[in-house]
Amino acid sequence: MIAVLRSWYDRHFSDPQAVILAIILLVGFSVILIMGEVLTPIIAAIVIAYVLEGLVKKLQALKVPHFLAVSLVVTLFVLLLLIVFLGLVPLISKQLSQFFIELPNMLARGQQTLMTLPEKYPFISELQIQELVSSVQTELAALGQKVVSVSLSSVVDLFTLLVYIVVVPLLVFFFLKDKTEVIKWFMRFLPRRDGLASEVWYEVDRKIGKYIRGKLLEVVIVGIATYVPLKVMGLQYAALLSLFVGLSVIIPYVGAVAVTIPVVIIAYFQFGATSQLLYLLLAYGIVQFLDGNILVPLLFSEVVSMHPTAIIIAVLVFGGLWGVWGVFFAIPLATLIQAVINAWPVGGKVNRGRRADD
Repeated sequence: MIAVLRSWYDRHFSDPQAVILAIILLVGFSVILIMGEVLTPIIAAIVIAYVLEGLVKKLQALKVPHFLAVSLVVTLFVLLLLIVFLGLVPLISKQLSQFFIELPNMLARGQQTLMTLPEKYPFISELQIQELVSSVQTELAALGQKVVSVSLSSVVDLFTLLVYIVVVPLLVFFFLKDKTEVIKWFMRFLPRRDGLASEVWYEVDRKIGKYIRGKLLEVVIVGIATYVPLKVMGLQYAALLSLFVGLSVIIPYVGAVAVTIPVVIIAYFQFGATSQLLYLLLAYGIVQFLDGNILVPLLFSEVVSMHPTAIIIAVLVFGGLWGVWGVFFAIPLATLIQAVINAWPVGGKVNRGRRADD
């Protein structure tokens, strides 16, 4: 047994750079797991700065001084943030309140519709319908209790949000302005022989940057493209549903299916089994088709090439560990793991097998 373990160790950890990379990854994941909540504004600022760095580089390519380029980009980011909070948040909050007010009426109509099923389909019993309705009411009651508990803690959450609104843009500004100094300070704590770590970082940096920027752009495009037909056709809660549809693209495969259910249900309760319902679902289906077959290949061509099973497993694992943040970064983290596997030395030689983009 000891000989087997020694052989495995010599095969995978004979290169000192592999040990260094393993320690870096282990320490990084441990810090995030233990201090994730405390470090949330810092992590958010790093991600935002990472996304905005492309705009800074484009302005610098146009001969704009570095400090001025950073100032312009951060100012634009803050203005967009204010537009979202002052324009979108009140609208979403209003529609969410209207939805909860209308929810009992929707449930009553849904119960009446379900009770007619035993007459049309004899294999469905009234007892099954009643059990289903009771289960739904229990889940909604639990949801209502969660909403009340959230509202009671809203003052603390609001204060925390206000702090983040001030702190995060400041951190973004300094991360962009002093990027070189920050990286040099951080590199002081790492060994000088970092060839394997550099190779992994190059592979990850090349793909994750494009993925994050593309995913944010996809959220905006899909949200707006969904809002327009829903609003034109007069669907209630168009902004709320469009927000959920836009955010659903963060969760590959599963998100689109999950968000379609409330869209169909709300449209059915408002329009009934009419041609207007069919037209709305057709427009919604066209948006989803264009997103999956045109927008996604355009934005993520050669950025991420992983089997759908691996993507779903990554979403489940990292979403379970870090919630919404884990879901958003599931694919980048999976890309990191894939890059490490591709570059990991095996038997004293670097693995030059298939890369993530092959």
